[in-house]
Amino acid sequence: MAISQAKQPYFGFKGNKLIFWITLACATDMTLFGYDQGVFSGVVISQDYLDVHELRGPENTNMLSIITSIYTIGCFLGAVAALLVGERYGRTKTILIGTAIMTVGAILQTTSYSKPHMIVARIVSGIGNGINTATAPVWQTETSKVHSRGKLVLLEMGLNIFGLSLSNWVNYGMSYTQGSVVWRFPVALQLVFCIILFCTVPWLPESPRWLLAHGRETEATSILADLDDLPVDDPHIAAKKNEILFSIEYERKNASNWGDLLRGRTGAGTKTIRRLILGSGTQAIQQFGGINIMSYYLPTVLIESVNLEESMARLIAACASVVYLAAALAAAPLVERLGRRMMMMVSTGIQLFCFLLITILLSLSEKPGYAHQVEVAEASIVWFFVYYIGFGLGMLGIPWLYPTEINSLPMRTKGAALATMTNWITNFIVVEVTPIGIQNLSWRFYIIWVVTNALFLPLIWLFYPETANRTLEDLDAYYRDDPPLLLFRDRDSTSLRRPAKFADAQDRDVEEATENMRRRSIFVDESKDQSSD
Repeated sequence: MAISQAKQPYFGFKGNKLIFWITLACATDMTLFGYDQGVFSGVVISQDYLDVHELRGPENTNMLSIITSIYTIGCFLGAVAALLVGERYGRTKTILIGTAIMTVGAILQTTSYSKPHMIVARIVSGIGNGINTATAPVWQTETSKVHSRGKLVLLEMGLNIFGLSLSNWVNYGMSYTQGSVVWRFPVALQLVFCIILFCTVPWLPESPRWLLAHGRETEATSILADLDDLPVDDPHIAAKKNEILFSIEYERKNASNWGDLLRGRTGAGTKTIRRLILGSGTQAIQQFGGINIMSYYLPTVLIESVNLEESMARLIAACASVVYLAAALAAAPLVERLGRRMMMMVSTGIQLFCFLLITILLSLSEKPGYAHQVEVAEASIVWFFVYYIGFGLGMLGIPWLYPTEINSLPMRTKGAALATMTNWITNFIVVEVTPIGIQNLSWRFYIIWVVTNALFLPLIWLFYPETANRTLEDLDAYYRDDPPLLLFRDRDSTSLRRPAKFADAQDRDVEEATENMRRRSIFVDESKDQSSD
């Protein structure tokens, strides 16, 4: 019994148990992303780090910003790499490549003794992370069931914030020590997550949609059956496979290369450019909503803008990350109930309100002669916490989920990579300008983020279709029907429920597959009878 079980793929796991292990691997990848992103918020205020890399003093603010933000350029390059090689090697192999590069980057950061050394280390780590963050959400989306797809991706982003929170608490704990261990140990902890990924990803299944797109139909059919815990010859598996194959064939007949895309030339009925812009747009909206002011620099913001001491700033950043984590985990069960559109708009509205109050309170704290400068500065801390709640409830996870849903299968790797590239280049802008903006503009710096969030609300309402409760193939069919550009009045675009026409089409496919199997069975029986005669 034990021997036959061992011969089964994926250690015998099927259905929800197999999806759990895929989710665990993707969640580990996103936890590493969150940890890697958050750990430098403590590093940049560590005195030993500043001394070793000769970064003390306001005259070194620009170099400090460059070393911190250059990581996002590495992430951008990693997303480009995922765009170029991800479709060739598949989801699992691409994640392993990214993890290997991140391992090298973590070792280089831990052993850094100079500015050039750390710059190279940050770029290498970023390349690995860019590859992984462009790939893991796609893998999760393509192996998940329609009613749990959004929940699982947002759960991963919740664990991304677990990584961020963990890095803040590790940084706070290390503030009670002395010497280089204050920053080298937190950076080295990234290797634990790399080891977990190396131990899980290699034995998990490849995306069946990727396999079908590359002609490996037998393997893909087997994985589809394992993911649904159904027999390989079940009509539902045959219908699902045929639906995926139809979408692949349709897109190939109407495919456009990058040259055509840049010229605005796409196949009829694919709406490729619109879908790429929508997916990438969510990432731009996320970053220009101001999140990485907090993710990379919250202790610095609290020291410079609120005038807190370093130890208290670290403690508040760590506490805020716990609130952030709770909001991110709460978003997972809500995303299918409320939908992508509603959660993005609510999240952006909360961010707008918080930045408005932060701007007002910090302006009063710097107003000459104002009697309650300390009190209003400290009152602004509350709204940093509330901002984390608002962001965690929507704009944290949906920009990673949406590009994997809105793009067609042939464009999914490209669309996710392009969205991730957008994330990292806009991330770089925010991370680069924040220390300089706080130093030169003081409270006026936060006006920028009030304006950006105010602009994003109508954009989401006007242009973004709902993707909840639709299969990935439903969305291909939706764009073949030429939906309106301004879609807020179109029921099929904004309804949280799956449009009836998609459900009816799927039922017809299952009936057709069942009938084909019945006819095949009758043909086989008649052939046997004739043979026996």
